[in-house]
Amino acid sequence: MRIVVTIQHPAHVHFYRHAIDQLEADGHDVFVFARENDVAVPLLEAYDIPHEVLAGPQRSLAGLARVQLTYELRLLGRARRIDPDVMTAIGGVAVSHVAPLVGARSVVFVDNEGITSHRLMAPFADAIATPRNFEDDFGDAHVRYDGFQELAYLHPDRFDPSPDRLREFGVDPDERYFFCRFKTWDALHDVGEGGLSIDGKRELVSLLADRGSVYISSSDELPPDLERYRSPVPPTAAHDLLYYADCYVGDSATMATEAALLGTPAVRVQSFAGDGDMSNFRLLEEEYGLLRSTADEREAIDLVEELASDPTATDRWADRRQRLTAEKVDVTSYVVELLTGAGTSRPTERRVAAPEP
Repeated sequence: MRIVVTIQHPAHVHFYRHAIDQLEADGHDVFVFARENDVAVPLLEAYDIPHEVLAGPQRSLAGLARVQLTYELRLLGRARRIDPDVMTAIGGVAVSHVAPLVGARSVVFVDNEGITSHRLMAPFADAIATPRNFEDDFGDAHVRYDGFQELAYLHPDRFDPSPDRLREFGVDPDERYFFCRFKTWDALHDVGEGGLSIDGKRELVSLLADRGSVYISSSDELPPDLERYRSPVPPTAAHDLLYYADCYVGDSATMATEAALLGTPAVRVQSFAGDGDMSNFRLLEEEYGLLRSTADEREAIDLVEELASDPTATDRWADRRQRLTAEKVDVTSYVVELLTGAGTSRPTERRVAAPEP
């Protein structure tokens, strides 16, 4: 089979990289296309994944439509030459539009409810795969699996944390440290939303620095007083840094989920949190106790102080993570099955059960 994979975000690289390896090992031809991103393209290069960049990053919210149009037109041109059997993406607006024009089946992965761009994707996608607890309904194209997208690369069968990788970059995993992630709020689904203020970031870092080392990952520009805390660890070792951290705090939804799935006490600070929050965050908090989410910056700082002061927190989170991973599937195996197992026709709902604990 000829399979096109498109990448728009660093987490998409992680989501697909094990599947790409498996697909190629099984004899399939995989073609990877990307939109330029501060981390996504360097990750593709670091993992030696052959790819082509089709569009640059948007410089503003107003530039999103222009970049998206450029990306879709160039993807269409490449796909016509490849003649793929399947095209796949997370979010999948471009893939869902291009695939029908080249006679390919489109497989889109989604884990966030209520996003405006889904209206541009859902009518055209052949399969829309979501976690089982996902609340929106995409109709006949909707398929579900027992897991989280991030378990495609953080399931224990896929991720083996390495303390030595951290020591290479001057981080001692045996010492107490905290990890902060601050994002840039410029995506289409971020319109009208927000995270931590600069004053909130400063207060959090000051609080944590009194209790251990602090490492910041930020796609947003940092002031000089926070820049000195920027993590020396490259993106390929970010999950090792996250795994050994005593606590995570930030306004990145993806990294908050990653922290929770790695068993690291985690606080997510976003205006999305609260009433009507997405199902994956509610499940992690209410069912597994692995995440704390709030839209209130003051509440977030108090939660971080509570977790950072609790010497038993990391052990309790590790136990909770063990329970979760025993109940969820290796998502990479599901991705490979869905991409290759349904030919080029629109599939009916297919479910993959969780393994026995």
